[in-house]
Parts: sequence; structure tokens; C-alpha cells
Amino acid sequence: MDGYNIQIGEWVDQDDYQPRHNVAPRSRAPVVRRRRDSPADASVDASSSLPDELILHTMKWGLVPHWSKYEDLRLNTINARKESLVEGSGIWMSLRGRKRCAIPCEGYYEWLKKGKERLPHFTKRNDGRLLLLAGLYDSVLLEGHTQVLFTFTIITTEANTEFGWLHDRQPVILSTEESLNLWLDTTNHEWDPQIADLLEPYHDQEAPLLCYQVPKEVGKVGNESPTFVQPISERKDGIQAMFSRQAQKPPASPSSSQIKLAPITPTKRKRDASPLPSLKLTPKRLKSPSKSQRKVKDEKQLKAEKDIIDLCESDDTGTKTQKIDAWDDNEIECINPPSSSQEKYDLSPQ
Repeated sequence: MDGYNIQIGEWVDQDDYQPRHNVAPRSRAPVVRRRRDSPADASVDASSSLPDELILHTMKWGLVPHWSKYEDLRLNTINARKESLVEGSGIWMSLRGRKRCAIPCEGYYEWLKKGKERLPHFTKRNDGRLLLLAGLYDSVLLEGHTQVLFTFTIITTEANTEFGWLHDRQPVILSTEESLNLWLDTTNHEWDPQIADLLEPYHDQEAPLLCYQVPKEVGKVGNESPTFVQPISERKDGIQAMFSRQAQKPPASPSSSQIKLAPITPTKRKRDASPLPSLKLTPKRLKSPSKSQRKVKDEKQLKAEKDIIDLCESDDTGTKTQKIDAWDDNEIECINPPSSSQEKYDLSPQ
């Protein structure tokens, strides 16, 4: 395993694991443990090198105690509190001395509560190495099943001072090879203060943690994308990335395509007819036209005046104008929205 100088002997139930960027409770994930802790290896001689070998074992997240007859989904064993382990209370008393494990991962998600919103954040090592989270595991043969079920839980402790703003708890992180080996050493099947000291908040100054906000889509179990572990500002489809690309583009002379894609700013225009041009008449002595001539002239003048008014009134006042490339619905504007008398369509699913 890169960065920890440890060797993994084999991967048990590797086919049960599907790599994901959004591993949720009740999903399966690889766990590091000692081989000798397996019931199948209980009879192996302690002097053999096999019992001390580290192995990967795909297990289900959410511990099911070994005395269970059925898997109770109401049982909240996704996490185990450090305080409960130290006190030796509940189901952890029988596991803390002999069934310790570590869960390798790229990082973990935590949700920041901000008013009514819950904003997901991703935490990982700043140096890019895997995180190793301290955990416990157990195995049970449930009624009606033929295969032993292996499950695990992740231990949490109080958050350190750097992460108190995000949540009051954080997982126990085994940051060094020494801490990993001590945690996985269950030779004596005992629990002592030295092991309990490993459950303190993360404080490795040489490998600080990096935390940033990620997209809300990660909150849905069925969603899966490698962009879930990327900062919002660095996502190729992110809004900030779009603005960054626009800022890098040099100004260019408008072309026909640019004119079509540019945002259209609606302007209000008065619908009053343009005033007729005033005519300055110079009185002249002219021969009075006959009655028939005056009638023809009056008809032509009325027709000309009517043509001017029609041209001024012929603007398409019903045209809708919207901003192109608008990212939010509230940026779409209409000069003349449809009247209430127009027919409305129900777009909700039938």
C-alpha cells in the first residue's frame, strides 16, 4: 500500500467490491485486517507467518453482531464512538481487543449544516495518500444463509480544532505505519491505554487534511461520478469554471454567431405612433382647384397619413426576449408574458 510500507497478502471476496466515488452505508468496501482473526484460520499455528499476514477483505458497512439471527437494519452501527470503546460499553467490549481493522479510502464526506441547507464537503490528505480509518469488524452466520457475513464499523472521535466548523465529530485516522501496525496488532486480544491513545483527533502536521465543498448530487446513494471528489470550482461543468473560461477569452469583433449567442437585453419601447412631420407652408396665390380635384387630393392625403400610422403601429409587441446561456431560471426575462386568458399546459408527470 503506497506510503505505508505494508504488504497485503491477498484480497478476500474481491469480486464483491465495486469501486465507487460514493460509498454509502450498507455498501461493501475493502477492509485491512489480520488473517489470523478469521474463524477459518483459528487453528493455524501461532508460530506460522500466515496468521500475521495482512489481508484485504471486502465487508459490508454497518456492523452486525456475531450473536444476531437476522440483519436488523434499524441497528445504528455504522459508526462507533471513541468514548464507548474506551469505556468498554455495549457490543464494542467483545470486539475492541481482537477484531480491529482499518478502512482505506481516498477521503470521506461530511455535511455542513447551514440554516436549512446541508452542504457536502470532502476531506482527504493534502499529500494525496490514502486515508486509513480505524474500525472494528465482526462475522455472523445468519439464519437461512449459507455464507458468513462480514461487517464493519468506523470509529469516530471529537473533531480537531481545524474541523470544528464542519462537524463536532470526525473519523479516527491512522496516519502513520506505526499507528496502523499497533492498531492491527491483536496478538494478546487485549485493550490498553496505548491503543486508546490512537483514537485522538487527527493532528499530523506533516500531512494536513484538505477539505472543500463538493456537489450536492453526492447526497443521493444511486449517484456516481468521479467529479464528486472534485472541488466545485474545479469541475469542468461548474459555474465558476465557466466564468473562468470566459475571462480567459480575448475580446473579438462580433460575428454573426457571436451576435446570436450574446445575451439579449430587453428594452421597452413606446407604442405611440410617430408624430406626423410638421409642414411649413408658404402662402401662395394659386388658382383654386375645382371641386373634383379637391376630392381626389383629399383621398390621397388621407391614404398617405394612414400609411404612416400603420407603419408605426406594426411593431411586433408580442415578441418574447430571453437571455441566451442563462444558468438560472430567474435570469430569463419576457417583455410581454402570456396573458392569463391563454391556455396553460400541465407539465407535471401523469
